[in-house]
Amino acid sequence: MNQAAQSVAPRQDDPPYRPGEPAALFIPCYIDQFYPSIARATARLLKRYGVPVVYPTAQTCCGQPAFNSGYWEEARRVIRHFCNVFEPHRWIVCPSGSCTAMCRVFFEQADPDPRIVGIGRRVFELTEFLHDILGVTDTGATFPHKTTLHVGCHGRRELGMAGPPQKLLESVRELSYCPLPDMEECCGFGGTFSVKMPGTSLAMGETKVQNIVRSGADVVVSNDVSCLMHVGGILRRKPETKHIRTMHIAEVLVAGWDDT
Repeated sequence: MNQAAQSVAPRQDDPPYRPGEPAALFIPCYIDQFYPSIARATARLLKRYGVPVVYPTAQTCCGQPAFNSGYWEEARRVIRHFCNVFEPHRWIVCPSGSCTAMCRVFFEQADPDPRIVGIGRRVFELTEFLHDILGVTDTGATFPHKTTLHVGCHGRRELGMAGPPQKLLESVRELSYCPLPDMEECCGFGGTFSVKMPGTSLAMGETKVQNIVRSGADVVVSNDVSCLMHVGGILRRKPETKHIRTMHIAEVLVAGWDDT
């Protein structure tokens, strides 16, 4: 990252990011198990802006499934392991608003130990880190599609970071941005909520799909692959919507690059 980019970054933590500092990748469970291309796109984005990437191989989960289900003691064990793994790293970047919110907001509720809280607050969602910390406004991507954006509840409500993904998406060349009607509404996934209350979860997902159709988009983008998995399952089951693709925003932000 050059000095000019640093000077225009909307946000600079104390101490601010210094060029050449490494960032530790925290790759959530869904991405690790089912969508590894998102992790690769995330690493490419960081390297593009001169951020050395470190991947701590002992990482597992952030503890969100257990925490959300009320198993707080079990969640604390996972959280403590997370903190042991990531403690050496000043910057921790995650391509998920949901998991980032778990670390930065809910670690404190699960375990108020200052060490735990402090490590959790070092976790940044990918587009937040790119836009707010590095000052990136255009990744040079090209994506000639009608595209809409879904920002998950944790990112929107807990982190307040709906702006960075939209701004970065709107800068993509040849992309036609289609505003999503009622974009603040939940998609209905909610992690274990979708398992415990499948009827309600599906009804909420159906409403989200109706709004996607109303947007006129042929691609739905989000910074939470768990939301995309839920919405994509509904889209694929309907003949009239199965043509609509789901993509993580990291994959769109590297589209058209010639550095592969």
